[in-house]
Amino acid sequence: MKKLVLCLVGFSMLMHESFAQNKLSAMQKDSLAGTINTITTAVPFLLIAPDSRAGGMGDVGAATTPDANSIHWNPAKLAFIEDDIGFSVSYTPWLRALVNDINLAYLSAYKKLKDDQTIAMSLLYFSLGNITFTDIYGNTTGQFNPNEFAIDAAYSRKLGEDFSGGLALRYIYSNLTGGYGVSNTTSHAGTSVAADISVYYKHEIQISGKKTMWSSGADISNIGAKMSYTNTGTQDFIPTNLRIGSALTTDLDEYNRFTFTLDANKLLVPTPPVYLRNVSGGDSLDANGNQIILAGKDPNVGVPTGMIQSFSDAPGGATEQWREWTWSAGLEYWYDKQFAIRAGYFHEAATKGNRQYFTVGAGLKYNVFGLDFAYLIPTQQRNPLENTLRFTLIFDFAGLKKENQDKDKTE
Repeated sequence: MKKLVLCLVGFSMLMHESFAQNKLSAMQKDSLAGTINTITTAVPFLLIAPDSRAGGMGDVGAATTPDANSIHWNPAKLAFIEDDIGFSVSYTPWLRALVNDINLAYLSAYKKLKDDQTIAMSLLYFSLGNITFTDIYGNTTGQFNPNEFAIDAAYSRKLGEDFSGGLALRYIYSNLTGGYGVSNTTSHAGTSVAADISVYYKHEIQISGKKTMWSSGADISNIGAKMSYTNTGTQDFIPTNLRIGSALTTDLDEYNRFTFTLDANKLLVPTPPVYLRNVSGGDSLDANGNQIILAGKDPNVGVPTGMIQSFSDAPGGATEQWREWTWSAGLEYWYDKQFAIRAGYFHEAATKGNRQYFTVGAGLKYNVFGLDFAYLIPTQQRNPLENTLRFTLIFDFAGLKKENQDKDKTE
């Protein structure tokens, strides 16, 4: 009797797997690739463009000329920064058309140790406004201000005349509930540590007789531990991201400079698979109580495995895999190194989030101060940054030192 039961269980499992395989072979990959299948992670604020220069150029930054905000985009660029010391402060209103108390603030600073080495630090702070907690009867039980932040430290070094490498370490803190629990489950703040690895290359070339700087860069950011908000809950991936880009900067003459740049980004976390459904519309389970995957790969893996399989785990095959890349293009024009105009475009596939928007921006620089503005114009779904003006203030200590030296010479 036991043998008969075991045979029946084994036969049932075999038929279930065969059915899933037949179902998969009958479904066309294009059909799967055309369905909405967004990738979600914890702490997505880490991917928001924090500064207005990049924000005005379609959220590019892998290969643009280095500045105080390079620690976010590509720390390796800092090895080639011209000034000895500087810092930047940025402020970004969020969902301003709906509420007035959600915002993103960013503070970054750098210091050159030698001609070939630079260190930097930054703080990214995201405030989600005031939240009122209620019980099942609608009675107020408390007030809380959810917030998230990340603290970075980075080191960049030239590895050759035109090549550099960078490393950043990051502590991430996310408190979304203030310890409030649901159904006897106590919540707590989520924490994680992560690292960025980056490279940067630049080389001077000639285009139509004009001196042109060609640069390229790559950065893998947020390589770190998963995050959880409860002791019993599942752990979520943080947004490990691959960013690659290239830029051309041309000096037309002594006063006019143009930069064109292109970036591509891909999340290095598992894509949600398609699970097999039973006749009643629920999940089909195997003998161990796990969901049966119809297409794609198991997302419950470690961080290194998730990064590797993210290049081949889309249920829709190569077509869906390609749609997981986002693309950004930006243009920047400087006049006499004092006034800048910027424009850009960001594109994300409709099945992966549908973020598509144009950006415009401007910049002013006078002696030790620089001020950048950015404005976003969505073309598809509404964007949290639409109808808001965000700005960045850059302070150049080297410029202040030079200004004081010039005053001493004139006195």
